[in-house]
Amino acid sequence: MSDSPSSPAGGPPTLPTRSIKPNKSKAKLSPKSSTANISSKAEYSDIVDGLKRIYKTKIRPLEQTYNFEQFHSPYLTDADIEAKPMVLLIGQYSVGKSTFVKYILDKEYPGLHIGPEPTTDRFVAVMNGDERIIPGNAAAVSAELPFTAMTRFGSSFLQKFQVSLVNSPVLENVILIDTPGILSGEKQSIGRSYDFTSVVEWFAGRSQLILLLFDVAKLDIGDEFKRAIMSLKGNDEKIRVVLNKADTVTGQQLMRVYGALMWSLGKVLGTPEVPRVYIGSFWDQPLQNVDCAALLKAEQQDLLNDLKALPRNAVVRKINEIVKRTRMAKVHALIISHLRQEMPSFFGRKDKQDSLITNLEAEFLKLERIHGLTRGDFPDPEKFKEKLAMFKLEKFSKLNDKMLQAVNEALSIDFPKLMSEYPAAQPTIAAPERNPFESPISPTPGSPGKAQTEEIWLYDAIDRRKYLERFRTLAGVDGKVSGATVKPILESTGLDTQLLAKVWRLADWTQDGYLDSDEFVVAMHLCDIHKKGWAEVPDVLPTTLIPKRKI
Repeated sequence: MSDSPSSPAGGPPTLPTRSIKPNKSKAKLSPKSSTANISSKAEYSDIVDGLKRIYKTKIRPLEQTYNFEQFHSPYLTDADIEAKPMVLLIGQYSVGKSTFVKYILDKEYPGLHIGPEPTTDRFVAVMNGDERIIPGNAAAVSAELPFTAMTRFGSSFLQKFQVSLVNSPVLENVILIDTPGILSGEKQSIGRSYDFTSVVEWFAGRSQLILLLFDVAKLDIGDEFKRAIMSLKGNDEKIRVVLNKADTVTGQQLMRVYGALMWSLGKVLGTPEVPRVYIGSFWDQPLQNVDCAALLKAEQQDLLNDLKALPRNAVVRKINEIVKRTRMAKVHALIISHLRQEMPSFFGRKDKQDSLITNLEAEFLKLERIHGLTRGDFPDPEKFKEKLAMFKLEKFSKLNDKMLQAVNEALSIDFPKLMSEYPAAQPTIAAPERNPFESPISPTPGSPGKAQTEEIWLYDAIDRRKYLERFRTLAGVDGKVSGATVKPILESTGLDTQLLAKVWRLADWTQDGYLDSDEFVVAMHLCDIHKKGWAEVPDVLPTTLIPKRKI
């Protein structure tokens, strides 16, 4: 194996690729230079600096005022925002998580133990550097590492956490998170001295990619593994499934195993969307069954390509995560200030607080109507009730319009401007999924333009009820639907593909690859305008078709 060539100057270089050799030995990974177009390092740093500035000046003040940390996740530090993309590996014991890391790195990391018994008894962050181990307590107080927030899980957890540094070109722009093997059975988790599920949830929120590993001989999903998977809710777009040790069964058996895995996942994930499943055998031994060698080669290469794309998309993903957090913080502020407003000035505070917490879902519905939010914008009511019970609602802050305005400016102006400064960044999801009608050569996305005065170009004049009823029947995530979900509905309008691609570009004014309820309404309205002959679909979306609360 030769050393990987130096990456182009500038943002993060890509991961090396691996290929399966056409011989009897098992596949080996070898570094290879990437021809990806990556912007300069100065440009990359400028965008990250811009993210830090926006967060510190406009987002964090709102989080601090409304106790966001107590309800969701700790405040972000500079190290958190600057951190390399993380890949989180989760699976039951001896499914090959640590061996997978060794396979990717083509070497062992310090502290690695591999065996048929449960070997990894701790969370391990595998990072690039001179080979050594940094214990959890030391890693949690280092301002240079993105793990300072882990002190919230206590010293018992930190004793089961470590950072392993190893020199590897793969780790120049990515961090691999190896996790303890999960044992089946409820009683197996009683001995843990920390909240395993909460730790997994924390890592999931900060990871760019989450790999769920399964052994072809161990498809059962135990209690703790099920809770860990359910804690990934809200990070569905990051989840990939790896069916490991696939060479230990024949092709016919592999088909049955794959079907059984899909059945098991369907019961746990609870969503109609199925995550991408990679089939392979990620270790350095020869294939035991070669009848599926071509399939395993193609699947393993697909996974490696997915990993290789992470550094290229790092900036866009960082922006996406902070935008998601910003929206969450905004909704949180609206909830907290609303509950504060509902509290009496003097008498009956305790009874009123108990009533508000008990009927929290009704309060969420009020906020949904008042602020035009969607159900997917709100946190889990039961978890939120537990947190609220620890506070006195009358002590919460009232709504600060200036802070809310700053957050709205960040969402509508600052973040889009940062995106426009990074034109070489790849989308967070594949292009055909972002716009299901997009051709390889397409015009640039539409943007808000000069308002037209006719009533058909006024958002408030649209009869939104029929569109919203249709939207509620779709299976979305966090109040949004993907291009694949919307495609058949837009195709049912009878418009040609080129025109539908144009409608999507205009309606997806946030350019995040999804449509929320407002964007869906506009998309359907534009189709109706054309079908009924009222007007042609414009090249630029009038600002009057964007709800005022989102401008």
